[in-house]
Amino acid sequence: MKVLQLLSRVWNGPNRVLAGKNAEQKMILILRNKFPQAKVIEVNDVSGGCGAMFEINVIAPEFKGLNTIKQHRLINDALKEEIKDMHGVRIYTSIPEA
Repeated sequence: MKVLQLLSRVWNGPNRVLAGKNAEQKMILILRNKFPQAKVIEVNDVSGGCGAMFEINVIAPEFKGLNTIKQHRLINDALKEEIKDMHGVRIYTSIPEA
């Protein structure tokens, strides 16, 4: 029985906390606070609902004058606690068109 419990814990892993729409909504709120002028903030669980892989898209004027790496660092810094429990994350950022 203990082996099954351990396997269950390993299989579910820490990502279980991030799974589902709650994780998406939590990250959207964090990003809205970090980028209050953002035109678009999208967070999607692309792992089939297990919370292991997320895709993030942010279009915000706060990125003006920053290269892509610096834009992505801002996202990483804002979500550093959440990213720790992910298998991977795809980040897309841009500046709104005038």
